[in-house]
Amino acid sequence: MRKKPGLSTRCIHAGEPHDPQGSPHAPLYATTTFKFPSTAALLDVVEGRRPGALYTRYGLNPTIQALEDKLAAIEEAEAALAFASGMAAESALFLTHGRKGIVCLGDAYGGTLELLAGQLPELGIPTHLLLGSELDRLSAILKRGASLVFFETPTNPTLELFDIAAIAELAHAHGALVAVDNTFASPVNQNPLALGADFVVHSATKYLGGHSDLTAGALMGSKDRVMPAWGWRKNLGQTIAPEIAALLARSLRTLTVRVERQNETAMKIARAMQTHPGIERVLYPGLPDFPGHELAKRQMQGYGGMLTIEIKGGGTAGTRVADALKLFALAPSLGGVESLVTQPCTTTHHGLAPEERARRGISDAMLRLSVGLEDADDLIADLEQALAAI
Repeated sequence: MRKKPGLSTRCIHAGEPHDPQGSPHAPLYATTTFKFPSTAALLDVVEGRRPGALYTRYGLNPTIQALEDKLAAIEEAEAALAFASGMAAESALFLTHGRKGIVCLGDAYGGTLELLAGQLPELGIPTHLLLGSELDRLSAILKRGASLVFFETPTNPTLELFDIAAIAELAHAHGALVAVDNTFASPVNQNPLALGADFVVHSATKYLGGHSDLTAGALMGSKDRVMPAWGWRKNLGQTIAPEIAALLARSLRTLTVRVERQNETAMKIARAMQTHPGIERVLYPGLPDFPGHELAKRQMQGYGGMLTIEIKGGGTAGTRVADALKLFALAPSLGGVESLVTQPCTTTHHGLAPEERARRGISDAMLRLSVGLEDADDLIADLEQALAAI
């Protein structure tokens, strides 16, 4: 039996249809609607008897469909849906499969926490936010009927890890589904579906896009579970634009080489910062003293390009270091070719009350680093000069 194509091969070749003009990539169809030779042919597509292009807001656009085939292949899923943002993908997932109750484990992106804690309960959807230290409560909540368990691993910004296989086994025993936000890890470093998760969700703005020039999201899983979210995407106007789909497909072709380099550089930076006198602690799954290091070795193929450092001297010192950096750009987001720094208390988790950030272990002295493709020595030197400034 022929060995299945590797990830790099899938990133390049999956979802690329034969083009009669000879283009190696799916063409950009920047059109809103598509014509048919007959009513019968139109109804074949409308009623699902054959695949085809119809209307771009529905996602029935060849450029979008080619991207979704590539996304599914990359996560080894049966199906994928592309969205206008990661939050659009999450909200469609929650509205489709979480109406009986959603459990969110650990830290998550601030917007996700706002959606779960504030807006979904207004629609009558029960939500439960558990810290990683409260996993012993999960079984009882699932017994009461929650239908979806959602978590990031590694989490934002503390990089806490969750055992995907163990949580999936517990959730499935209670009839619940499991969704993993794989944004921080990327498919290069972690494959949640292979570990028992039912869904993978991405903010494709980050590592999948990789160049800080697009906003997109993705949802992957089995066809029978992913496709029910299609109606929410269609009617809430969450579909990705074909122009962005083409950009994202372009970026995916270099995913593995980018992430592998970012893994390597992040490890070098983490080791250098571990011994710096101005650093209180370094959070990075690749370090042997990281609390989840053994789990990372079991369920990840690489440790990622994200690390968090905690500056000695508190929040004011953290701000001064962030402001003194020159190569690391002070900006939210992550996963691009350029290195970024953000202070979670001022950006991603600014919307949380200080006491809630403290409860989650997110101190004002934390700086989250998104490592890009610059030379590792230059990035380390930049951190050292900024630390020297305080």
